[in-house]
Amino acid sequence: MKYRGEMEKQKGFTLIELLIVVVMICILATVVIPNALVAIHKSRQKNTMKDISSISTAIMAYLTDNGVPPAQDGTFQSGDSFYAALCPLHIRVLPLKDGWGNSLRIWCGSAAAQYGISNPEEDDFLVASFGRDNTQDDFSFNPEAPDLGAYSIGSLEDFDNDLIVWSGTWIRGPGVVSGGGGGN
Repeated sequence: MKYRGEMEKQKGFTLIELLIVVVMICILATVVIPNALVAIHKSRQKNTMKDISSISTAIMAYLTDNGVPPAQDGTFQSGDSFYAALCPLHIRVLPLKDGWGNSLRIWCGSAAAQYGISNPEEDDFLVASFGRDNTQDDFSFNPEAPDLGAYSIGSLEDFDNDLIVWSGTWIRGPGVVSGGGGGN
């Protein structure tokens, strides 16, 4: 027989122990989740930059063969004349979308009068991604200060910035701006 003062030891966790574990998990989540999201978007951004560089190289190869880039003004699809002009001779598969699933934009010749580029020549071209938010920046390229197109990644909102190559030269991207551009 058991006396009133004697209690059986029960197995399990106390409410305090469970609360401590939940608090620790929440603290870890607040540190890990934002870093994981930034890493995911950095990967998408790097893949988009790789695709933009590949498209730019294909347009330059077409330009070398034909003297002018293929006509294009904005978005494109796999059946378009722009796509047919580049595939498969200059690029095996022409990417249609960026890392966030948004359409890539390409402007060639006089249509390349975007992002503050005035009086583009017939051999000029722009390849751009509107970034995570799929909204065109109000960025305006200044050839006198090409570094103004560079930005750093400090938060998720920075992935909303456009990624832009002008005639083979990066003019907008995360610390990748290389200057001049234009006039092949």
